[in-house]
Amino acid sequence: MRRIIPLLLAAVLSATAGAGYLWARRPATDIESVPVVRANIESSVTALGTLQPRRYVDVGAQVSGQILRLLVQPGDAVQKGQLLVEIDPSVQRATVDAGRASLAGLRAQLAEQRAQHRLADQQHARQRRMAADGATREEDVQGAEAALASAAARIDNLAAQIAQTQATLKADEARLGYTRIFAPMAGTVVSVEAREGQTLNATYQTPNVLRIADLSSMTVWSEVSEADVRRVKPGMPVYFTTLGADQRRWHGKVRQLLPAPPTPAPKAGGSEGGSAPQTAASKVVVYTALFDVDNADGELMPQMTAHVAFVEASAKDAVSVPANALVPVAGGRADRAAVRVLHADGSVQTRELRIGVRNRVAAQVLDGVQVGDRIVTGTAERKAAKP
Repeated sequence: MRRIIPLLLAAVLSATAGAGYLWARRPATDIESVPVVRANIESSVTALGTLQPRRYVDVGAQVSGQILRLLVQPGDAVQKGQLLVEIDPSVQRATVDAGRASLAGLRAQLAEQRAQHRLADQQHARQRRMAADGATREEDVQGAEAALASAAARIDNLAAQIAQTQATLKADEARLGYTRIFAPMAGTVVSVEAREGQTLNATYQTPNVLRIADLSSMTVWSEVSEADVRRVKPGMPVYFTTLGADQRRWHGKVRQLLPAPPTPAPKAGGSEGGSAPQTAASKVVVYTALFDVDNADGELMPQMTAHVAFVEASAKDAVSVPANALVPVAGGRADRAAVRVLHADGSVQTRELRIGVRNRVAAQVLDGVQVGDRIVTGTAERKAAKP
């Protein structure tokens, strides 16, 4: 018996060790879960945009000539009516001088013709008196009447020429005035496209000289994909951040959604009258949404890139569960979903929830679970470490 008992104990210990080893080697399943917490949830449409001044004007030259003086540079603040550019006025001044001389000549001719009209009127009156006494011929009376009518017609003709010359002179004087370009609005010079000494040709189109913008208010031109454009509405809250200022948000409301996408620029090799049609695979259709933002501190600048978020709905300090834990319920209602709740004893219970705001990451729970409940997000198999 003394020999048998140790052998039995050794056999039991060996069997126990073997069973423990096999137990440790078998696959085990872990339940992954996260607690229900409170969080801010936001459902939004994201887009990229470009900042532009809300009010700006391109200042151009309406007459041809050489720029004698360019009085502003980019970044200068200007007031409405301030002199910006002076163009050589020699040609326009000569045209005005010629028009004024022509007008003076026509007025002199008009004075002469009026004198001739008075003489013709006197001769006509004399012929009528003589005809009443039978002392003149009928054809002489008729000749006096014709001379009087002719003198009156020449007066009318000269008056018309004077009116035409005055109109031409007024246009020439206006063009002479265009050689001095003044600021049409107060603002900041954001770009200058001409230089002193440059010759401008305004014969066929107005050449741009500079741009003035009011930088106190900016407009964001945002590009919304066609997949999301129906979710963007006028009046919708929107905010954006810029590169280098990710911690600051600028807020506004959608002012306008343009009804058509921007027209693509013609490409080389396109058909006559426009660019060649693009296939759906090679073209991304975007629509333009506009909203305004105050820029009193001058932090925003033209052409900055904006990371835009159009807010459909939001909830602050809401009971939140992970979106990947939600399971659709029968009927496919958007405001209903099911989750699996892990209890302290390891059991799992399925509950139906009433859902509020949701996005791709989280969902607001209006009813069904409480803060602190653990939501099953998945399971994972693991193997025990080898001894």
